[in-house]
This record gives sequence, C-alpha cells and structure tokens, in this order.
Amino acid sequence: MSRIKKILVANRGEIAIRVFRTCRDLGIGAVAVYSDADRTALHVRMADEAYRIGPAPSSDSYLAIDAVLDAAARSGADAIHPGYGFLSENPEFADRCAAQGLIFIGPPASAIKAMGDKAAARKLMQAAGVPMVPGTIEPVDDAAEALAAAEDIGFPVLVKAVAGGGGKGMRVVQTSEYLADSFEAARREASAAFGDGRLYIEKYIQEPRHIEFQILADHHGNVVHLFERECSIQRRHQKIIEECPSCVLGESLRDQMGETAVQAALACGYANAGTVEFLLDDAQNFYFMEMNARLQVEHPVTEAVTGIDLVAEQIRIAEGQPLRLLQDDIEIRGHAIECRIYAEDPCSSFLPDPGTLVRHRAPAGPRVRVDSGVEEGVDIPIYYDPLIAKVVTWGSDRDQAIKTMLRALDEYKISGVRTTIPFCRYVLEHDDFRSGNFSTHFVEDRFSPEALGQASESESIAAALASVLVGISSTDKSSNGQVTSSDCASDGGWSPWANRRGRRVKG
Repeated sequence: MSRIKKILVANRGEIAIRVFRTCRDLGIGAVAVYSDADRTALHVRMADEAYRIGPAPSSDSYLAIDAVLDAAARSGADAIHPGYGFLSENPEFADRCAAQGLIFIGPPASAIKAMGDKAAARKLMQAAGVPMVPGTIEPVDDAAEALAAAEDIGFPVLVKAVAGGGGKGMRVVQTSEYLADSFEAARREASAAFGDGRLYIEKYIQEPRHIEFQILADHHGNVVHLFERECSIQRRHQKIIEECPSCVLGESLRDQMGETAVQAALACGYANAGTVEFLLDDAQNFYFMEMNARLQVEHPVTEAVTGIDLVAEQIRIAEGQPLRLLQDDIEIRGHAIECRIYAEDPCSSFLPDPGTLVRHRAPAGPRVRVDSGVEEGVDIPIYYDPLIAKVVTWGSDRDQAIKTMLRALDEYKISGVRTTIPFCRYVLEHDDFRSGNFSTHFVEDRFSPEALGQASESESIAAALASVLVGISSTDKSSNGQVTSSDCASDGGWSPWANRRGRRVKG
C-alpha cells in the first residue's frame, strides 16, 4: 500500500472544492490547476497551491494531458483525482499517470476502455448475463444496415453513439422513414463531439425511469453497492434532479438490481467508485444502459443517506486498501434530493445563460448541503458547463426532503443570470412528481415554459436592479483604492492571493 500525501485535482469548480475538503479531512495536500478563465476562481484559492495549465478553452487546458501532468510534476503530487468530465474517463490519461508514477484515483485504464466503448460494454455485459435493452452488439456501418437492425428490433428505436454520453450522438426514431436522416445526423454529431462516429441501435423503451447504482470496488476483488439513485428528471438527456432512494423500488427489486450492478463491475475488472446505470420499464423490468467509470455529479445524495464519504473511499482504494465495508454494513437512512442549479433559461429550452453572477446567496440551515464553485461577482464562463451549484437536502422521508428542498430553493438568491431554480420548484411541486408518477419524459410531457413566465420576468427585474447596485459598489471600491478584479489578473508568476493562508498560486 502507498500512502497518498498530495493530490492534484485535474478539474475545476465545485467538484475540485469537494475533493479538497476530503483531502483536508484526511490530512492530504491539495493542488489545483486552472485555466486563464479561472485564474481567480474559488477552487484556486481553496487549494494549498495552484498551477496554470493553459488558455480558457478546455481543449487547451483541462483536457491538455501534458499540461496537467507537468503541473503534477512541478507540485510534487503523488496522485491525481480527475473529478468528473474532462479527463475522468480518458484511458490514455490513466495510463500516462501510471507511467509518470502517479496514482490515478479512478478505475484501471482497461476498465475505462471497456466501459467507455458502449458496443464493447454491451458485449461484455451480455457475456456476464447482465440484462440489456434489445439491440445490436456490434456497431452498424451504414444507414441500410441500421434500418435492417431497426426492423428486426422493432420501432421505435434509439440510434446511439458508441463513444457517447450526455445525449450527444443520440436520436429517437419512431418509424423507418426517418431512420436514414437520423442515422447520418447522429453520426455527424458523434464525430464532432467524440471524434468517433460509430453508432449502434437499441430498442427505445417507452416511458422508462433512469435508475443508477453506486458501486465501490477495491483491488482485492471486493465489490459493494451503495443502493440506487433516481435520475429520471432530465432535460436534453441530462440529469437535473436526482434522489435516493427511488420511490418505485421495493426491497426485492432493489436487491436484484444491486446484485446485477456488482456483477457488472466484476465482469470488467473494475476498481474504485463507479456507477452502473439501468433503464426501468413500466413493468419493472430493468436493463443495463451503461457504466460511468468515475465519480458522478449526483454522488452527494448517496453520501447523505449512507453517511459514507465516497471521495475518502476512492482515496483509500487508490492507496491499495481493502474495502472497510461489507454489503450488510451499508444502510439507507432517510431520503435525499439533489437539485442542480445551472445558469440556463428553462423558458428557452434550457439554453445556457452565461454572465456575471451579480448576486449569489446560497441557502443554509438544517438538512441542507450546497456544493458550489462560484461566488458573488464572478462570471459564469462560456467555456465550461454552466453549473452554479448542487443543492442537496435530507429528510427522514421523501416528503420531508422535498419540503426542505423547497425551503432551500426559496432561500437561494441569484441575480445576473437566469437559472434552473424556478424549474426545480415546478418539478418538486408537481403532483406527478410528488406521487412518483414520472419518467424520463417528464420535461417534454409535463413542463410548460409558460408556467415559469412570471418567475423569469421577476428574475430579470431583480438582475437589472442588482447590476445597478453592483456597478455603484464597484465604482466606490475603485475610488477607495481597493483591489479590483483587473488587479488580480496580473501576468506575474505569483497571485495577489499569495498571502492568503500562505497558499501559492503559480503561473
């Protein structure tokens, strides 16, 4: 076993800060990396030291493997935590960390490769006896082959990217006449997003629920699951509200799905934290969808109901320690809900709404957790995911968790950008959500932008007033000679934050 002393987090924002906090708890040094757009970001100032890795575009910074590894070498870090997104599921990055003598806090590169290629993953899961949505195992080469496969499977079908994720390279096709155009459109999108235009075809499950199981696996052959997360409230095939446990799983089905998730992890030689994702149909048949070989955005709801720090477990596993938990040791206590607060306009198809966060007052109080990487006065940049924060509430039961979340959303005050707060309130107050009668089609079937019209108008007025006040305040500060944001963007190697708690920021 190798005791980790210093971790570089190859990420930004709230997930970087989340990992830093566990590092502090464990007495481990925390290293940040930053792009030019993030030079004065909160995650930079919360680290023990930080290193510039490139210009604002992620392709030149957070996705630049050489730059990240150079920062690790300069910092003397002995481990890298990739967070989620960016390089977290890049097998080349995992391999190069190992080649440089760095501990990669994630699964082996072989497992990332196996699960990152959805066609290969389907083949592996089929061999392991994991139930799957009917579909092609091998990628299809052209629209004619896709049509033949779709007619064999039966419409409607999904055309999906082999290297896909986040809804990119995916098309629902209801009838044969639309198959060819949808196939070509999905291939173009997949090629642009992932550099891989391969596609496969699977049966489209009507009104499914998206249920995922958190797993932990060590390097000694031990695997446990930490129960499920309900992730069916989505927009553009991307999650926005999650909860644990799901209100539709009985104990028998939960046990069966959990055991299948463990089986899937064993089949690919998995180690560290991961998530096995399933679709659940209205007859409560479940099907393997994919495995995410990383920590998930929504992991805090699992932490809330199990009391287990998933990042701490990731670090211990990476050190070579065996799991400290047996399956019977893990229990569900109460209920937790997460709302993702994005700088998006729900009334305009959830388009990003970047800009200056002229007001940001996060909720607090009993049973409320807020994971955020921003603060008042910063810009929500155009280069990255527009996530402002994740609000997580806990209750002794689902009803209490919902009521606490509504209180938290009422307390959350944001101006300067439009956000998903009004949409989250809409969902939580909807009768079908309260009763558990919903699927991944909730947004398209039940959400009407008109329902948020009044809230959005009020938000715009508040943003305008806040902008005026911030402008007056900024003028006063400048005339008094206080430090302004332009002063913080010096070209030197040392940051104006250098004297804050003795932390260094190197260019």
